[in-house]
Amino acid sequence: MRELKNWISILAGSAILSFGINNFIIQNQLAEGGFFGISLLLLYAFHLKFGYSFLLLNVPLFYIGYRMFGRRFLVKTFAGVALVSLFSLVIPENITPPLPNDKLLAALYGGVVNGIGLGLIFRSGATTGGSDIIARIVNYKWGYSIGRTLFAIDILVISIIAVLQGMMIAMYSLVALFIAAKVIDVVIEGVATSKSAMIISDRTHEIAKAIHDQLERGTTLLKGRGGYTGQDKEVLYCVVSREEIIKVQQIVHDIDPQAFVIVTDVHDVLGEGFSPLVKQPE
Repeated sequence: MRELKNWISILAGSAILSFGINNFIIQNQLAEGGFFGISLLLLYAFHLKFGYSFLLLNVPLFYIGYRMFGRRFLVKTFAGVALVSLFSLVIPENITPPLPNDKLLAALYGGVVNGIGLGLIFRSGATTGGSDIIARIVNYKWGYSIGRTLFAIDILVISIIAVLQGMMIAMYSLVALFIAAKVIDVVIEGVATSKSAMIISDRTHEIAKAIHDQLERGTTLLKGRGGYTGQDKEVLYCVVSREEIIKVQQIVHDIDPQAFVIVTDVHDVLGEGFSPLVKQPE
């Protein structure tokens, strides 16, 4: 059942991504980073359809990726590339009206729609090939960070876009890239943001008991040592919902007003009381 959901997610994500590229990016002559950007440049310069060029650019990488990472890697990567290429050829480019006088709005819409599509694809364990494959190969052969390699490829492609299409198009395209990256995070991690609290106090056991009794949340006691005093300390750590963090602060204040509290955002909290812990797609 989980594998079926993953394939449905790849299918839906590919369709949404293709819709965004056709109706917001291409319609308004914007661009993207990575192999998406290269394919769009080929479309604008030589009228080579995006779906054909995107698939052809990835063919050599499929072979290299298969030799280095095996069949499992190839299957879902090929599915992502093939479906995006197919949908980009069959989804019309005139479903939404063009926004030639408001490219910023087109970039924002395009970034949101593309981010949703890519997020669904990535969440299922698939990729859209291109830069992702290159980044993995570079990481495997030379140990360079995948994130840095992807960033370098995006910067290179956007620089070419700036030269060929103009600086304004490149800047609007960067806006679309930035929005898409944020939306991808939301799709993968979820909209709900939990809070973690690290509490340094001489009365950690009392605070922990109050959190257990009043919020029915678990806590963890960590061993610490004061950097200045050298004295051993117990550090209380807990994760709660965004709404409950105020209550935690009130509990700490009531029991030990001198306590030191650090509150941070946490994402993708799995386990009892939060999202269920499940096996991630391979």
